[in-house]
Amino acid sequence: MLPEKRKRLIVERVTERDGCKAAVLAEELSVSTATIRRDLRALEDEGRIERSHGGAVPATALANEQSYSQKEVQHLEQKRLIAERAEKEIRDGEVVFFDAGTTTMQIAKRVESEQSFIAVTNSPLQAHTLAENNFRVKLTGGTFREETRACVGPSAERFIDRTSFDLLFLGTNGIDPKIGLMTPNESEAEIKSKIVDAASRVVLVADSSKINQQSFVRFAGLEDIDLLVIDSVDDAGVYGAFEDAGVTIAEVSD
Repeated sequence: MLPEKRKRLIVERVTERDGCKAAVLAEELSVSTATIRRDLRALEDEGRIERSHGGAVPATALANEQSYSQKEVQHLEQKRLIAERAEKEIRDGEVVFFDAGTTTMQIAKRVESEQSFIAVTNSPLQAHTLAENNFRVKLTGGTFREETRACVGPSAERFIDRTSFDLLFLGTNGIDPKIGLMTPNESEAEIKSKIVDAASRVVLVADSSKINQQSFVRFAGLEDIDLLVIDSVDDAGVYGAFEDAGVTIAEVSD
């Protein structure tokens, strides 16, 4: 097994289990404990896990922004179900913006070449995925952020100021029923705020772990959303807040 694949599996297991012992990882991945410990040191240096006594735990996300690599393995099945429902919102001939993020990436992977629309994104990863499926893709440009694999900054903002979109697939780090949608980074918050303003329809795609979570910067209110696609909303108060804001909720399950 290649080292990068092994590291990816380590992050996935540590994240899904909320921690894992080095000995268990070594047995499951058929390598020595010493190899696992070297991998854990490297992954901690990259900010993808935190080492603990005898193993590792997920990296703390309260004060620090999680990396794209961490987020892409979290709640993956829920994200795929969300993407399956969300992509049905695309209509032929539309201009569709794909916000950078791991859930919106799942939508980009699902859309079929038979669909006819123009794709716009601030994610080089999603631009590449969509282009491979023969879609016309426009990339905002801007400064690349390794943490989220998103383009931000004045160049991206100027692009968005000159454009408008029929449909936006929007991601978020946190959903607070009183404050709204939040993200850790000010530059990304500015981009998200602008694409929300530029879109005729806003589809928020988020798994339920984002509910009742706060982050550093608010970029939109619940009233800015037209449709929420989510795996579940168990909190009656939160559900009511979305309804009061006029948001349609589509809950998905397997």
